[in-house]
Amino acid sequence: MSTNDWIAGGVTAPAGFRAAGVACGIKPVGLDLAIVDAGIPTSAAAVFTTNLVAAAPVLVSKSHLKTSGGRARAVIINSGCANACTGEEGLAVAQSMANAGAECLGCDPVEVLIASTGVIGVNLDSRRVVNGITNATTALSREGHDDAARAILTTDIGPKESAIRVGLDTGEFRVGGMTKGAGMIEPNMATMLAVLTTDVRITAPDLQKALTAAVADTFNAITVDGECSTNDSVFALASGAGNIEIDKDSFPIFVDTLKTVARQLAVAVVRGGEGASKLVTIRAHGARTPDEARRAAKTLANSLLVKTALHGGDPNWGRLVAAAGRAGVTFDPARATVQIGDTVLFEHGHPFDEAAPTAAAYLRGADIKIQVGLGVGACEATVWTCDLSAEYVRINSEYRT
Repeated sequence: MSTNDWIAGGVTAPAGFRAAGVACGIKPVGLDLAIVDAGIPTSAAAVFTTNLVAAAPVLVSKSHLKTSGGRARAVIINSGCANACTGEEGLAVAQSMANAGAECLGCDPVEVLIASTGVIGVNLDSRRVVNGITNATTALSREGHDDAARAILTTDIGPKESAIRVGLDTGEFRVGGMTKGAGMIEPNMATMLAVLTTDVRITAPDLQKALTAAVADTFNAITVDGECSTNDSVFALASGAGNIEIDKDSFPIFVDTLKTVARQLAVAVVRGGEGASKLVTIRAHGARTPDEARRAAKTLANSLLVKTALHGGDPNWGRLVAAAGRAGVTFDPARATVQIGDTVLFEHGHPFDEAAPTAAAYLRGADIKIQVGLGVGACEATVWTCDLSAEYVRINSEYRT
């Protein structure tokens, strides 16, 4: 028996965590460096970008988790510079971030995980970031979650935090999180950057298993523009400061809770996507396998023709059918269905164009639901995306200038 309650506090809602966000001059203005501290070295897990051009902080954090056997005390994140494609110098700066954090917190450098976000191919100023880490560690507090969530932003329209409390017969535990991301979003593992925290006692292998499962249907089920970043990272830290130990019986509840928090954060990324005016939920059903359902849903979500039609409020069901047909999955057009909101526009080879005005009126809203049936099985998958606007083009055409 369990009960769930949404609570405030983001990454510091679980017991044992402190956070801070400071300005250290990486960005021209505003907060640009965050620390999330578990208080002690504890179980840690992460998933990283599958992009072969992995940024220096990704390589360093991967190495640290492997060396420590899945133990970490803190995550340090800077915004304003991705420290990607910066060679040996970039690796040295990334390692200096971990070293500085370890010295300030009194732990081993391998127990500090790091991440960066911003422009690719620009060297990160080691002096500024190390000074920022020193200042941030002195500012750590339970109240610092909001500053931390703001310090990791780039083109985001605002901070994204979430936290939940779960009551069990044996006690309660909490899961919190923060994320950033608005462009270069189709993670193939995670979103650009996210930190999840919990106060349960759990082994590192089990935390990794839970995080991987949670990411699959949340951060891995969103897309803004079909682009996989060089810096994508999702971290999980378990402070062990609560009164719940995750065992075989409670593991499914913990995974579901982690997934619930991750889903809220992931959907917030899409809702705040660059230039987005609509949050679009796409459900592909009637697929032969779960993998084919996911592939179909992602193809629909990434179709530029679909995304521009949605932006313009055009209920063009033909674009949805065409996208499903090229998804590389088993598909039967004679048994396919397309539904926008509650309106069926195509079913079993027959169009219902007379329903187009109703669907067009529905598309004027900000929360859109689309369902496409593949007509070949019983499996389904859901992906969250957004429309594609002229504002997205403007933001990305001027990103470096």
